[in-house]
Amino acid sequence: MTGLTFRYVALTDVGLRRSNNQDSGYASPRLLVIADGMGGAAAGDLASSATLSELRELDRPLEEDDGDALDAMRAAVHRANARLAQLIADDPAVEGMGTTLEAMLWDGEKLAVAHIGDSRAYRLRNGHLSQLSVDHTFVQSLVDEGRITPEEARVHPHRSLLLKAILGRDDFEPDFTWLQPAPGDRYLLCSDGLTDMVDDETIERLLKLETIDEAATELVREALESGGFDNVTVVLAEFVPEDEPIDESLSCADGRPQIVGAATDAPRPRTGTVHAVTPPPLEGGSSVGEPGADELDPEELRYAPQPVPSRRWLRWLLGSLIVLGLLGGAAAYAYDWSQRQYYIAPSGDMVAIYRGVDLDVPGLRLSQVDRVTQVEIDTLPPYQRDRVEAGIPAADRDEAQRIVTNLSIQVSDPVLPPRTRAPRPTDPTPSASETP
Repeated sequence: MTGLTFRYVALTDVGLRRSNNQDSGYASPRLLVIADGMGGAAAGDLASSATLSELRELDRPLEEDDGDALDAMRAAVHRANARLAQLIADDPAVEGMGTTLEAMLWDGEKLAVAHIGDSRAYRLRNGHLSQLSVDHTFVQSLVDEGRITPEEARVHPHRSLLLKAILGRDDFEPDFTWLQPAPGDRYLLCSDGLTDMVDDETIERLLKLETIDEAATELVREALESGGFDNVTVVLAEFVPEDEPIDESLSCADGRPQIVGAATDAPRPRTGTVHAVTPPPLEGGSSVGEPGADELDPEELRYAPQPVPSRRWLRWLLGSLIVLGLLGGAAAYAYDWSQRQYYIAPSGDMVAIYRGVDLDVPGLRLSQVDRVTQVEIDTLPPYQRDRVEAGIPAADRDEAQRIVTNLSIQVSDPVLPPRTRAPRPTDPTPSASETP
């Protein structure tokens, strides 16, 4: 029985709104990869190109020590995550960078697949398009819960908000699986720059074009003509009998790997401090991920850590003013101001909203619990857990609630036993009349 092989092509475009390409794509006779970097100023292009560099090590005959193709894929993805961790440790200015990943490794019989984030894999079989991957996004979780429809998810203001990505941390969970190709199958790996602009019906129609080179060109063209708000990258493969002569007009006729996007350039050095931006409100007003909006770049917000609050010095200044103002009328004004402030901090094992300021002044209580939320401290990612334990200031109660909402969509099942800690001085002490 004749075996299978595949023709391949990789194509990218920076898009109409971006100044640089943070996507990286790769196609060869063994390996197909898409990595969509994120973090904006925090080096999304570095994240995607570094990840692709690790995955390219799979583009060789596997050895006995590698295990099977899926074992090798799993090891390469974990090496990519460790590579990002090392880059961040070497240069804290890139903290917050990350990347999605869609990768397929051919072992001669089947495909080993890795997926994390919202880059997608599709298959065209017998003229019918199927989405093979499941987006690791906030809106996909709403679809899975039946709270919104797939059609509503396409236009949801927070459709770009990722729940999983390669970030150089231990708490990442890629999906790994096998796929069995058949003769005539066409596989598409693409970044969200395509799927945000082009619906599945159009993707299916364009994948049916005569050659995969033509299909790739038209897919990118369609994304640009629909707005081109993001980088657009596609990697296509078509499975054919191994003994079928290759069309010399195809871009893969020379058998050489094709590399596109950020991975083709040397990553520029980063120095100094990167200031991540704070997402706009989840309810009302302009929204994250809304193409064409004049507000903050959604790529800065997809999974970017929040900055250390710049108002911390005001809190210490306030403490000094209160101590000095106890001798006169300034104390009353300072105290009144402090009670209009809010911050997020632990209350026992839960995240709580406090009214007041997180300062300790002997003989004076400056804060009290306004509301204990349902978010458990230990279910937060390590970075967000540290922020909560340090105290996150908010200008008012509405901002405090928005911060809690952003935290709630990042919770995960705890992987460590609950930690015990001494009660905070600001935790409320139940009165005798309160029910435990």
